[in-house]
Amino acid sequence: MVDFLRTYKGTLSENFIPAGWDLERMDKCCLNGVEDALKRQDHWHPDFSPVPCDSVEDFNVMLGHEIASEIRRTRDEGRKLVFILPVGPMGMYRWAVYFLKEWNVSCAHVYGFTMDEWSDGEGNTLDSSNTGSFEYALTGAFYGPLGELTVPVDNRNFATKQNLPTYAEKIAALKKDGAKLVTVFGIGRCFHIAFWEPHFAEEFDSADEWKKQTHRIAAKLHPLTIEQNAITSFKSRTTLVSCNANTVGPGLFLQSDRIIGGADGYMGRGMQWQGLSLGVTLRYKPDIWVTSSFMPTLPGKLFFLKELAGPLEADCN
Repeated sequence: MVDFLRTYKGTLSENFIPAGWDLERMDKCCLNGVEDALKRQDHWHPDFSPVPCDSVEDFNVMLGHEIASEIRRTRDEGRKLVFILPVGPMGMYRWAVYFLKEWNVSCAHVYGFTMDEWSDGEGNTLDSSNTGSFEYALTGAFYGPLGELTVPVDNRNFATKQNLPTYAEKIAALKKDGAKLVTVFGIGRCFHIAFWEPHFAEEFDSADEWKKQTHRIAAKLHPLTIEQNAITSFKSRTTLVSCNANTVGPGLFLQSDRIIGGADGYMGRGMQWQGLSLGVTLRYKPDIWVTSSFMPTLPGKLFFLKELAGPLEADCN
């Protein structure tokens, strides 16, 4: 058979693939439909569940409802809520805003921590007015449209060179005060959460040390991550994508009391980029070379488009 597993040795792809990836194991994680995706695995948290969605529209509504429900629930409990928030996926924010306005729920008790931001090699980030910055995107999609119900300005945290190193202390203090920590996330092409990349694993002697890492300034991104973002955020223009980013690490997102994940990487006409990422996240079992493999060990939900569940087979029609 002619395929990647049998041909990549000795080619340019050999050193391109992260050293700790077990490609045959990953291949066995490929899903054969929704029922396969829903089969419970031994390493899943008892309160973790994948949630299939029929369409992107359904996905956005369901994920937005989940976010809004967390905000309403903690408000009713008189409890502070800490969100680690992504910029991708994004469509759910419109619906989170819709439900919160419909229910007239204030976000005064919410603290937002953006999980990452583009940076240069020194960790200096884009100006907040730059349309490519995550601060600009999150403010425009979520904080701004909430109007008078919004998250207070002083409760909003962005992953700048100065502020990101303070995340761990701020979140620890809020949790000590009884706050609930919820991480909202997407899954990267190379299985990252935020921009916590697979090759970082090579730096640590143990999973325990890896799990202690709260953040990284000017993280060097894997080429798969750069191309993923070129396709999904920059209309294929690779030259617009930075090769560095500031990011939270497992020392923060693995401390979550609950997670809300989303996988919507279906592009139509049979094309997608996130099916393998979904399958590996659900099936690979925790491994520091595959960051997303830890997420099912936490309570919460992972919403996904049904098309991503496969079967993942060639289709040249």
